[in-house]
Amino acid sequence: MRTPTPRTTRPGSRRAAAVALLGSAALGTALATSTTASAQTDPGAFAPAAEATITPGTQMYTEGAQCTSNFVFDDAAGNLYVGYAAHCAGTGAATDTDGCLADSLPLGTRVTFNEGGSLLGEGTRLGAGTLAYSSWDTMDRIGTSDANTCAYNDFALVRVDAADVGKVNPSVPFFGGPTGIDTDGTAAGDRVHSYGNSSLRGGLELLSPKTGASLGDDPATDGWTHPLYTVTPGVPGDSGSGFLSADGTAVGTLSTLGLAPLPASNNIGDLAKELAFAQQHSGIDGLDLVLGTEPFEPVL
Repeated sequence: MRTPTPRTTRPGSRRAAAVALLGSAALGTALATSTTASAQTDPGAFAPAAEATITPGTQMYTEGAQCTSNFVFDDAAGNLYVGYAAHCAGTGAATDTDGCLADSLPLGTRVTFNEGGSLLGEGTRLGAGTLAYSSWDTMDRIGTSDANTCAYNDFALVRVDAADVGKVNPSVPFFGGPTGIDTDGTAAGDRVHSYGNSSLRGGLELLSPKTGASLGDDPATDGWTHPLYTVTPGVPGDSGSGFLSADGTAVGTLSTLGLAPLPASNNIGDLAKELAFAQQHSGIDGLDLVLGTEPFEPVL
């Protein structure tokens, strides 16, 4: 099992995130992944992108802890899910970094989608859902022990309430997409894009779009995590944010803020691996990524 390390801290958490950067965590297993995304949901069923209030980059609160949504997912029954970081529903200390050991709130916990809040308050309520899958909870349940799996698969899903489904659009604001799922990792220098606006940025929308470069796959993690730099870097409240590759595919989800040897870098969990693990163990039939309704345009 992996023990806590001071090299990284989480840019979001449950308790201490209100006042400080937190310890890192994640988990997962290397599984076969699908290169296709869902065609189950009719694109016309979504709110227009310009009017939707639940999208990638929306702030999410779980019993006061703020994180950021990454992408939209659906299942064979037509339910919609919004992804965020599993550690956002964690209940342990800020230094807990092993998702196989850390405790989590139970499935069914209520999560709200908000805007204009702070790390101490939830702001304006945009909608709500329930925690439907947590990699942390799942790791504990099935007895996972692989070190990379336990350390880097930091992924959870919130099922959107039926009353709020009409507020959802899967497109990443500003950039558009995702156009699919990236399955071959990143190389050093690869361009990446993200969107999110932690309340620590004081509501400055100009800081919501972020672009940067990957530092390449971490060979010690079997491709489970990708270190990168973006302008601006992820900060507390940004945990869970989705990252797009240069061609608009969904490549990862923000998990940690690096302190050493790469200060102010971020680390993203590999979405293809995280989603494959969820598809195998969540019990959600037909779980898959929903493509954006807006074309991908890397304007930054």
